[in-house]
Amino acid sequence: MKPILPAFLSCQGPRLDDKEKRLFERYNPLGICLFTFGCENVKNKEQLRALINDIKEAVGRDDVLIAVDQEGGRVRRLLEPEFTPVTAQQNITTSLLAREHAYLVSYDLKSCGVNVNFAPVLDKLYPQTSCALQGRCFEKYIARLGKSMVREYIKNGVCPCVKHLPGHGRATVDPHLNLPVIDASLRELEKDFAAFKALQNAPMGMLAHIVLTAVDKDNAATVSAKVIKDIIRGDIGFDGLLVSDAIVMKALGGTISEKAQRSIAAGCEVICLGNTDFAANEELCKSGICLTDEASERLKKIQNIIENPMDFSKYEHIKNNYCASLKNIISYDYQYDATEVLKRLRK
Repeated sequence: MKPILPAFLSCQGPRLDDKEKRLFERYNPLGICLFTFGCENVKNKEQLRALINDIKEAVGRDDVLIAVDQEGGRVRRLLEPEFTPVTAQQNITTSLLAREHAYLVSYDLKSCGVNVNFAPVLDKLYPQTSCALQGRCFEKYIARLGKSMVREYIKNGVCPCVKHLPGHGRATVDPHLNLPVIDASLRELEKDFAAFKALQNAPMGMLAHIVLTAVDKDNAATVSAKVIKDIIRGDIGFDGLLVSDAIVMKALGGTISEKAQRSIAAGCEVICLGNTDFAANEELCKSGICLTDEASERLKKIQNIIENPMDFSKYEHIKNNYCASLKNIISYDYQYDATEVLKRLRK
């Protein structure tokens, strides 16, 4: 069996082209992350199912991880009216709503073959929180609502990925474009760690591109062995598979290969490439990164989760309850223009 490349690659359109098929077959990536803008991977259910079949055939594994960011609100890759409209996390205020939200997202993902959702967001909201996170955070009861979502995703055969470890809420700049630096003391940072501690057994977690000066003033968390070992694995006690945030973001310096190698060396276990072109995918494939034995053990838990069957029969009932509870706040009118940011990253 070929070794698994510890990466979520991207693809460039609604179906794989021959170059992508050859690349995926040769390098055997752990997973593929799908996007709506830039890469334009998601148009409708029929097309999405066909694309995922292309990916599985090219990689040669049925358990290849297919991931999206389907948080709700403005961060969603599966768009209405083809898919279920779901609100931003800021509007989720009860455990029942959190479960219903995760069920409805799972319904769309599971029915098309997507098996990983980069959600929920567990960052603590502050008055100064960057616009990149506005609307995406629970306003209170973070641990309780996060647990409800995580359990519901797992129950329905979708692997959740909590983010952004060890806590991104104090960042005042957008990591898509710059590296946030957080000067808070360790005592203050404990407030940010709390929700992640409560969900330390989540199967997957995404690292934040942030500098915590109280821990490592020279390196972003993604490439900091001290942050990963002492804080994420140590103080927080997180035991899930650790995935980088998209390394095409401008927060990290260097080439794709350099960023990937530094991240893996620091203790990050899987590289998420992000919304980018074929050349970047090829560079990541040739970077020489390897899946560690510890990551392989954590991956087994995820492979068991995605085999869980889902009861699709409750969809209409849950959707009606969810919409009635939220009334008219399933809205996508946000000042932050994610589409423009994605365009700037692909230049």
